[in-house]
Amino acid sequence: MTRYIGLDLGSVTCGVSESDTGFIARTVKTIRFKPDDYNEAMDKVLDVINEIKPDIIVMGYPLLLNDDEGERAQLCREFGEVLEQESGIKVVLQDERFTTKESESILLEADLSRKKRKKKIDQMAAVHILQYYLDAHGNK
Repeated sequence: MTRYIGLDLGSVTCGVSESDTGFIARTVKTIRFKPDDYNEAMDKVLDVINEIKPDIIVMGYPLLLNDDEGERAQLCREFGEVLEQESGIKVVLQDERFTTKESESILLEADLSRKKRKKKIDQMAAVHILQYYLDAHGNK
């Protein structure tokens, strides 16, 4: 069975999710790194990849509302390209528009405190990114 990992890359955190069934994504962890230190982020993401050993990496791709690639999307695309070279694992980009907002709504409905929401929001966004991909391309 194909094993997947989902990533939601931010400027100081990277949410991580996984699926070993191809049907359901679940949270793994939030990686923290120095602001905009994507070398440190890369090292930490590679450590997680070495632990989980996915077959496919699904990376959030924050396109603008008009479908253009802004600065954040370009950074994520470039990070994904380097990650694919470094890990030897296929990286696919998944539109991530509104995933953080959807995740925030779910965590608010769960009545989590602001502090707990802050710790979980990136993981939940990574789950949404991976789940969108699985729904469209995962095991049927």
